[in-house]
Amino acid sequence: MRLVVQRTNGVEVWIDGQLHSSTKAGLLVLFGTRQGDIEKSCEYLADKVVHLRIFEDSEHKMNLSALDVHAEIMIVSQFTLYADTRQGRRPAFTGAMEPIEAERLYGCFVERVRHCGLVTQTGVFGAKMDVRFSNYGPVTIILDHDLP
Repeated sequence: MRLVVQRTNGVEVWIDGQLHSSTKAGLLVLFGTRQGDIEKSCEYLADKVVHLRIFEDSEHKMNLSALDVHAEIMIVSQFTLYADTRQGRRPAFTGAMEPIEAERLYGCFVERVRHCGLVTQTGVFGAKMDVRFSNYGPVTIILDHDLP
C-alpha cells in the first residue's frame, strides 16, 4: 500500500464540473493499493498519517501531528501510484490491485482515519476528479507499507 501525503491549506475535489467535497487546512492523502495488500496495512497507515509530525509548532519545527492541530484530511484513491515505468514510455498498471478489492481497502482506510475523530472527506473511487489544492511548505511524504 502506498500513500502520498501532502500538507495543504485546503483541498477541493471537483467531479463533472461540480464541487464534490472540500477540506480546510490539513492533509491531502493519495491512496494506492497493489496486489497482495491487506487490511492490516490500512490500520498501520491510518495511524501513521494522523500521528505523523509534519505540522509546525510555535518554534517552526515540524513537531505536531494532524491530531494535534485538528487538521482536516482529504483522501483520494489513485491507482497510478503503482505505475510501472521500467519498460517503454507508457506506464503499466499490472501491479495495481483489482478495483473491487481496492475500493474495499480504500473504504477501510477512510474509516480508520475517520475513527480518529478528524474531519475527513473523500473523492469518489474510480471517478475522474479535478483535485485542487496548494501544497503548503511544500511538504510531501511518501508512505509505503509492505507486509511479509
